[in-house]
Amino acid sequence: MTMKKLRHKFNAKAVTKNFIRYDSKLEAKLATKLDFMKREGEVLFYLRQVPFDLPGGVKYRCDFQVFYSNGEVEFIDAKGIETEVFKIKKKILEEMYPIKLIIWKG
Repeated sequence: MTMKKLRHKFNAKAVTKNFIRYDSKLEAKLATKLDFMKREGEVLFYLRQVPFDLPGGVKYRCDFQVFYSNGEVEFIDAKGIETEVFKIKKKILEEMYPIKLIIWKG
């Protein structure tokens, strides 16, 4: 039996950097930027793939939750394309949780 290689619906290519797998080159690029900001002292640390529960058993995973040295916290998604489904999930997420999801396009 041969395994069929799965393709991302928007042809995003998974990337591995520093032994960490990212879903896209854009997400890896943002992680590189956050690592630089961490070395510079602007970012204390960040979490990856932060899950949120949405109605109907739907889970939304935010790419990064970033903790800045000034006390601010941001939720950031690296997105090349904002689909209608994503826009709906973003709206529900922001209505359910006291956050503003930032879209990073590189």
